[in-house]
Amino acid sequence: MSENETRVALITGAGRGIGRAIAERLADDGLDIIVADIPDAQANIDDVVGAVESRGRRAVGVTGDVSNPEDVTRMVAEGTNALGNLSVLIANAGIAQVDEILDVKPEALDRMLDVNIKGVYYSYQAAARQFISQGTGGKIIGAASIVAFRPFPVLASYSATKWAVRGLTQAAAMEFAKYNITVNAYAPGVVGTAMWDLIDERLTERDGTPRGSALQAQVDSILAGRVSEPEDVAKLVSFLSGPDSDHMTGQTVLIDGGINFS
Repeated sequence: MSENETRVALITGAGRGIGRAIAERLADDGLDIIVADIPDAQANIDDVVGAVESRGRRAVGVTGDVSNPEDVTRMVAEGTNALGNLSVLIANAGIAQVDEILDVKPEALDRMLDVNIKGVYYSYQAAARQFISQGTGGKIIGAASIVAFRPFPVLASYSATKWAVRGLTQAAAMEFAKYNITVNAYAPGVVGTAMWDLIDERLTERDGTPRGSALQAQVDSILAGRVSEPEDVAKLVSFLSGPDSDHMTGQTVLIDGGINFS
C-alpha cells in the first residue's frame, strides 16, 4: 500500500455497542469504514455511516448474516468495490446465550455456533482471500471474550465459542503469516452493552435477586472499579488495526479492567 493510500476497515456487527465504537474510533484514526450488520439493523447501520462521515471519512453500509459464507464474501466485495482495497477486517459480530447447560435447546446451540464460530471463521476466510487477491497483506481481528480464558456458569455455549475463536486466531496466524497477514483477537470483560444487560437479566431471574445485582457482583471483581465501556475496547482494536502491532500475531488480548490475568 502506498503511503498516501487510504486504509479501509470492514467491521461486522458494527451497528451498535462495541462494533459501533470500533467504527467511530477507526474513523478517527483516518480509516474509511465498511459498516456491516444484519438487514434488520439497517437503521443502526445508517446511523454509524453518518457518524463516520461526520468525522470526514468515507463509509458504506452492507448487510448480511455472517453465518452464511456467501453473505460474508458479498459484503467484502460490496464494501471494497465502494471504498477500495481492504486493510483490516474485524470479525466483531456475535450473540450471547444465558442458560444452564441442561436447559440449552439444540436449535439455540446451533445458532450460537453458527454466528460465533462459523461467522468468525467465514470472516477470517473471506478477509484472507481478499488480502491475497489484492497482494497487499492485511490485518484480521476477531472478537473473543474474557470467557475465552475463564468460562462463566450459564454462559457455557458462549464460552465454548469464544475459546474456539482464540484457537482459530492462533491457527489462522500460522497459516496466513506467509501472506503478510496478521491475525489477533480482543477479549473484553464486562462491558456496558445490551449483551451484558441480558446476562444480568437472566442471572437475576434465575437467582431471584434484584435486577442489576449480577452485574454489580462482576463489577466488584474488577480492579479498575468499573464496567468497561465500548470505547475501552475500541482503543485496543485501534492498536491491533494500526502499524504499531505489525510484529504481533496469534494473540488474544484481554481488555477487562483487571479481572483475568493470562
